[in-house]
Amino acid sequence: MSSVEAGRHHGVVTHHELKQTLSTLQLWGIAVGLVISGEYFGWSYGWATAGTLGFLITSVFIAVMYTTFIFSFTELTTSIPHAGGPFAYARHAFGDFGGFVAGVATLVEFVFAPPAIALAIGAYLNVQFPALDPKIAASGAFLVFVALNIVGVQIAATFELFVTILAIIELLVFMGVVSPGFSVANFVKGGWSGHDAFSLSSIPGIFAAIPFAIWFFLAIEGVAMAAEEAKDPRRSIPIAYIAGILTLIVLAIGVMLFAGAAGDWTKLSNINDPLPKAMKFIVGENSNWLHMLVWIGLFGLIASFHGIIMGYSRQIFALARAGYLPPFLAKVHPRFKTPHRAIIAGGLVGLAAIFSDNIGSFGGQSLTANIVTMSVLGAIVMYIISMMSLFVLRRREPDMERPYKTPFYPVFPAIALISAVISLIAMVYYNQLVTGVFLACFGLAYVYYVATRRRREEAPLDVMLESPEELAEDLQAAAVPASTK
Repeated sequence: MSSVEAGRHHGVVTHHELKQTLSTLQLWGIAVGLVISGEYFGWSYGWATAGTLGFLITSVFIAVMYTTFIFSFTELTTSIPHAGGPFAYARHAFGDFGGFVAGVATLVEFVFAPPAIALAIGAYLNVQFPALDPKIAASGAFLVFVALNIVGVQIAATFELFVTILAIIELLVFMGVVSPGFSVANFVKGGWSGHDAFSLSSIPGIFAAIPFAIWFFLAIEGVAMAAEEAKDPRRSIPIAYIAGILTLIVLAIGVMLFAGAAGDWTKLSNINDPLPKAMKFIVGENSNWLHMLVWIGLFGLIASFHGIIMGYSRQIFALARAGYLPPFLAKVHPRFKTPHRAIIAGGLVGLAAIFSDNIGSFGGQSLTANIVTMSVLGAIVMYIISMMSLFVLRRREPDMERPYKTPFYPVFPAIALISAVISLIAMVYYNQLVTGVFLACFGLAYVYYVATRRRREEAPLDVMLESPEELAEDLQAAAVPASTK
């Protein structure tokens, strides 16, 4: 049986342009590393709208959504271990258009997250070097980590694990250093959108803060995009996902409580570097602890930045390989076996976003807050279609091989789906201008999708998933008489 024929079985990819080298520990490092920058910045913007107590409610709601989502999403990842991740699951469940929606949504999520993180890297460096323009630092970060990702996934994943462990240690150190100044009174003061007592007027802020609570966990699903590169995806991915989400929940709650209780939390609610500022409340501006936090804290940002570059490149690669993006983006580097053109393309979009001040600060929010919201919109749309795909595949293909099954099915995926729909409605309502930009991106992608439909329809599904070299080998094998094989 040729690789084309084998590849049609349940949508499983049996050919691999990407090397299968990642261990369970490396996948856990990717899972946590993709997200851990969310513990360093971004979430505190939620305090600006909901207050500390209101945002705590938002965060618990989103933590429940992510926990049930990950336990459900893991079934899809292990059943269809494909570099396209959600795109592959939705395409399997809903056909070409379903794949398009999931693929573009995931692409928006992963392409717009890195510039937000890069801006935070620039802000952290600016604390240490006030003369350094944060945008120049952010651009330099893009150049360095685009190059590192091109060199190879094994080097990239090992580096990701290293910086992730350092970032976790640093968050624990932060909590320890500020703990002597921990005061519940600081945390609860004005905790309901600036008021000390809950009222009906607090509710809008709780919903408006949803994007920033999602930022605590955004992109953990990116492990799915490394599925083709895992040594044993059916065993290692469930362990990485579940251990990853539990790690992140503990860190998110800890960081939020200790930062908010350290001093006047309102001074942390609209900045890119809340942890150094929170530490200043306790140790002052000249403490060695503060300098350590800035330098080691960069590892948390770098871990996510580096990991999400890995994620967006695999998504661009998979979409181009399947005909949803220009085919030249699906080329693999002949030496390093990485999707180098996809890595560079996403980096160019990120650099454009960093320097988009004139259009990036609309709607009364900062550039970083708008980029975060844009990325989260893509994520929520992807979560919805992924959970829908799970329900459809369970009903339509009950005999599909499922190495891991969602616990408490259908309750867990239903909770994740309903929570994601509520989140999407709230985000659209409170972020109409950013939603307009998001829809414009979808519109441009749809024009390309329609223009290239005939090409996709004329090519067999799995042929489009193969490299030109593998396709040539399949055609040559098919031309050889059976007696000579």
